[in-house]
Amino acid sequence: MTSDRIATLRAAATAGAAAGLVGVAAMTLAEKVEQAATHRPNSYVPARALLTLVGRNPSEGDTPATWNHAMHWGTGAVLGALRGVWAVTGIRGPRANAAHTVVRLAFDQTVENATGVGAPPTTWPSGERRVDFAHKAVYSFVTGLVADRWVAPRLESRRGVTSH
Repeated sequence: MTSDRIATLRAAATAGAAAGLVGVAAMTLAEKVEQAATHRPNSYVPARALLTLVGRNPSEGDTPATWNHAMHWGTGAVLGALRGVWAVTGIRGPRANAAHTVVRLAFDQTVENATGVGAPPTTWPSGERRVDFAHKAVYSFVTGLVADRWVAPRLESRRGVTSH
């Protein structure tokens, strides 16, 4: 890879990380509105997953808000960086946003289940699955809209458009 390409990818990832933070802000607002209407409590599974990753052993009753924010915003920035790279390489628009929603859900579930602090979504009540999907969709669609606006598809390729 050329140094120009690397620099362009790095800039796209940085812009994408910032777009991811905008997406997290939108998701957080949507969560707070939903929680006010449904009285659903905060989840501290993300915090417990992060604590487990750094070698701690949180209990089921631990509610470490700072760790929750670190995981929430950190994941948003990291996966936003991915979305920025997608945008610069031509993976854009509503289909990319839908695919990014799946990536966000898969990332969260992989970390939460690999650390043993979360249960597979198939074991959750259907309402919990819908809420989680909706919030992650808000994150990914807002992140994608911002990334696609901030990052031009400068590295979009026409190579490899067929399977051979």
